[in-house]
Amino acid sequence: MSGPVHFIAHISIDDADGYRQYEKGFFPILQQHGGRFMSYDDDVTVLEGERAEGRTVVIQFESEAALLGWWNSPEYVELAKHRHASTTAHSVIVVHAPPTA
Repeated sequence: MSGPVHFIAHISIDDADGYRQYEKGFFPILQQHGGRFMSYDDDVTVLEGERAEGRTVVIQFESEAALLGWWNSPEYVELAKHRHASTTAHSVIVVHAPPTA
């Protein structure tokens, strides 16, 4: 049985006004796809390596299919144009639950 999956993104905001347009439409679309906004931080503590300025977010979905349904939905694809134009982002999916003994 698989557990929840997580979407983790780090977003460097280049155009605050453009990013606000993205933020305005973000939560309704996320909720339509069962996403749960877990956490964000604009000033994370770096334990190792270098970090670009910006925001790190963690979102949880019940499955990889649900996450990809959100990411690829026509509504989110359209909204993401604002993010593409106003930020530099690095996004990953973490799908594996801890190994069982």
